[in-house]
Amino acid sequence: MTAEPMPATRPRNRRQLIVEAAGRLFSERGYHAASMEDIAAGVGITAAALYRHFPNKYALFSECAHAMVDGLVATLDELPPEADTAELLRALVRITVKRRAEGGVYRWEARYLNREDRGLLRGKFARVVGRVTEAVRREHPGGRVELRVVAALGAIGSITMHHTSIAQRRAEELLLTCALRLVAKDPDPTRPVDGGERAIELPALPVARSRRAEILAAAVPLFARDGFANVTNGQIAEAVGLAPSALYRHYPGKVDILAAACLQAAGLLAQAVDQNLEGTADPHEAVAALAATYVAYSFEHTALTSVAEAEFIGLPDELRRPSILAQREHIAVWEQQLRAARPELDPRQARVLVHAGFGVVVEAGRSMRWRDSPEHRATVAGLVVRALGL
Repeated sequence: MTAEPMPATRPRNRRQLIVEAAGRLFSERGYHAASMEDIAAGVGITAAALYRHFPNKYALFSECAHAMVDGLVATLDELPPEADTAELLRALVRITVKRRAEGGVYRWEARYLNREDRGLLRGKFARVVGRVTEAVRREHPGGRVELRVVAALGAIGSITMHHTSIAQRRAEELLLTCALRLVAKDPDPTRPVDGGERAIELPALPVARSRRAEILAAAVPLFARDGFANVTNGQIAEAVGLAPSALYRHYPGKVDILAAACLQAAGLLAQAVDQNLEGTADPHEAVAALAATYVAYSFEHTALTSVAEAEFIGLPDELRRPSILAQREHIAVWEQQLRAARPELDPRQARVLVHAGFGVVVEAGRSMRWRDSPEHRATVAGLVVRALGL
């Protein structure tokens, strides 16, 4: 006699499984490219079953965005009030590395949240910053403590923004050491953090001498302010003084304008690196020059940089490929110079630290509201060098 099959049971944590699967998909594809059907398939349920838990994609997206920060807050709340800086940062590193695949939702995609949700998210992140800042101020008082903490959190969060394959424990050790270096003290203003005695030179944005260039120049600030998916062809055309249909004479579609923006960003950065690495005498000087160049580029071309970094995942594969190759080349330059300066690092460790440096620039720049000044550039460049362990 054969036993009858047991009826399928619904997992008690299905809502959590949905949020985790959705977070991974939103991080990988972006909010607008990820469909409810794909998310449901990732959990092994139907779209109809998914809608029983979440009324629409925005509700699910909002919960995903809050889930990462809620996890950080809850992790710190579990620690005693007297927990020291190392304990706090170790806990944050552990959960961030563990939830690496879905962490990108908070980092970039949160710009698609409504104003109320963005405010709530900022408040929660401020709690995390405040808790760590209290501990750092007890142990390492003086200087710009909160900026150092924000930079350290940027370094930790950077692990969610790339796919370098590295063992979880090694990643945790590397990021914790990096974060502890950052919070210990302000960059020494007496040490050169601008790439040496030479001034950092940046290529200027090309003058828009053609209608195609005018469209690109008009679209970038709109994409940066409102998000690519929220900007219409009509808005871009209006900014240039064209009829919407006239855009198609210059670009096949809006996504092609985004692809052009990503390539322009990569080209400007590559030119800047070539200019400022020329004549560097040793790898330490080269890394300092790379840090100062990247910081100057980020402050000078903030809108273009944010569009290229935040919207890149929304490009179709064929349009994304040239930008991927440019990114890999840029990372390879950093990796080569950093490993020459720190021979004990293997390639994966070097890449993780390079991305940590980028994370420092993003979060420190945001905390400064990207207000450009020689002092801000020097401070952030010094933090990047510190993050890299030099």
